[in-house]
Amino acid sequence: MGFRKDFLWGGATAANQCEGGANEGNRGVANVDLMPLGEDRYLVGTGKMKMYDFDDQHFYPALTAVDFYHHYKEDIALFAEMGFQALRISIDWSRIYPQGDDEYPNQEGLDFYHCVIDELLKYHIEPVVTISHYETPLHLVQKYGSWRNRKMIDFFMNYCQTIFKRYKDKVKYWMTFNEINNTINFLPDDASDEAYQEAYQHLHYQFVASARAVQIGHEIDPENKIGCMICGITYYPLTSDPEDILFNRSKWEKGIFYCGDVQCKGKYPTFTKRLWKEHNVQLDITEQDLEELKKGTVDMYTFSYYMSQAVTTHKNDDTVSGNMSFGVRNPYLEYSDWGWALDPKGLRYYLEMIYDRYEKPLMVVENGLGAYDKIEEDGQVKDDYRIDYMKQHIIEMKKAVDEDGVDLMGYTSWGCIDLVSAGTGEMKKRYGFIYVDKDNEGNGTLKRYKKDSFEWYKQVIASNGEKL
Repeated sequence: MGFRKDFLWGGATAANQCEGGANEGNRGVANVDLMPLGEDRYLVGTGKMKMYDFDDQHFYPALTAVDFYHHYKEDIALFAEMGFQALRISIDWSRIYPQGDDEYPNQEGLDFYHCVIDELLKYHIEPVVTISHYETPLHLVQKYGSWRNRKMIDFFMNYCQTIFKRYKDKVKYWMTFNEINNTINFLPDDASDEAYQEAYQHLHYQFVASARAVQIGHEIDPENKIGCMICGITYYPLTSDPEDILFNRSKWEKGIFYCGDVQCKGKYPTFTKRLWKEHNVQLDITEQDLEELKKGTVDMYTFSYYMSQAVTTHKNDDTVSGNMSFGVRNPYLEYSDWGWALDPKGLRYYLEMIYDRYEKPLMVVENGLGAYDKIEEDGQVKDDYRIDYMKQHIIEMKKAVDEDGVDLMGYTSWGCIDLVSAGTGEMKKRYGFIYVDKDNEGNGTLKRYKKDSFEWYKQVIASNGEKL
């Protein structure tokens, strides 16, 4: 049977990790611009360290990234050479509304994405657009407290309406908030009640904003397909101790189902009261909000998947981390250089679990292997390890489709071109089929080189996943 004939093969990027051009085109400063390379990155990203201005002690990789801003035609031509049918990009909110609460949009920003989208369409590549990929105008953070403030909903609606109208008939696949569940996932298990109160309120306002965006997107163009985007992690209990079983259930509920249920079913799940009660959470929720959630359910469920996690209530010092989340080592799995469990079967499990729960079309919009790639003197990059990783995940995807009837729309591998790592800010943690000559400190020519995986993925796409 195999993948559907209109299956969307391609790759995925994010503006703050590849675009650069931060000081061009009348763009404003975004919150992620201030996430530095190094150990402070995690602290800034999770809000434990406040950074509202640049300093001389840090390097800020998002400001230049891999300069897609000036290289997009060259890069898209390479994607087209691989046979891409889709490219996932994000629109940087601060490029459209530099302050976030501006009265009028920035024409130069609108024009830039118009050019990128037209370049994709020239090669018959479907743009798959993330509306908010961690990118929020810094002004909204400083003046309003970002998503702790209900006013953010209206600012976001204004932004959504602008881009839905501008790119009508050009873009039909959209996602509202990237890995929306990470607001909760980034909280440690021992986080304070105040931290949970803030996180759940933040999420509620984003849920309402997403639901309204779905409604507006459908009104402007009924052909639009708008999805949620979840950080997908398959959780396993480390032992059969009932305490571990219950703890594992809570990880699925809090980390995966909480956001998925609201965005796909249009209502808070039954276990919500328990989650809120555990941390004395009292949310600002109106009856109108609840109506919006019902009316604005998503058309598709899109998600990232890199790894699984084993969890336990027992003392265990053999911990591992990945994508800013933590677990314990699973003795049945191998791990990447960055402590990520390599678990293709976990992807199949996730696909089957989620499709059974929501019965909406699914799309894997991030999956890939971050690794140390070495470029040879002749420009070759031998990345058989990446080919093997992706091959095994595609095999399990196919099983989920063939054997369990999962409705899978597409697969866009993460970092189809090397870009800045979200978690670490590094360049040496490479994901792409295309090597970019740039190091962690921003040195390099930015020249692009095809890796061995480039030709491999080209044949995967040409055979619709049959030739691996």
